[in-house]
Amino acid sequence: MTKENDVLNIEEIFTYLPHRYPMLLVDRVLEVVPNQHIHAIKNVSVNEHFFTGHFPKRPIFPGVLILEALAQASGILAYKTIDEKPTDKSLIYFAGINDARFKRVVLPGDQLTLESKLIRVRREVWKFECIATVEKQMACSATILAARRFSNEKEST
Repeated sequence: MTKENDVLNIEEIFTYLPHRYPMLLVDRVLEVVPNQHIHAIKNVSVNEHFFTGHFPKRPIFPGVLILEALAQASGILAYKTIDEKPTDKSLIYFAGINDARFKRVVLPGDQLTLESKLIRVRREVWKFECIATVEKQMACSATILAARRFSNEKEST
């Protein structure tokens, strides 16, 4: 049974997300309360591969990766809420994004705090309100949708 206020290290995160390097964007979960919210972190290192091209003279963490990090944190919250882990037969996919806003750049050396609040679940579709901050300053906010799909369902790309 899932306990409230879980803290997850990287090995435990591996069990809740199918992502691996270079796409794993959650380094630690500071708190997760199933059916409510999650607080996680992403440590931004200049050694990450995308900084060579984004941008060579002024490295900036891509906004799309901030959104992906928020989606991954939301996925962990969804799995903790249903007390399951991803399998070959069932995955929770990033399904949509609304109202994304970027308020500050994220730079190498920053620690990105990821917060996601579960708004509702209907027919295996999850809705989350998300905020990413650096030093308590908002970097990004968005509404994220995720959908649970089973392996016997037709996948679209």
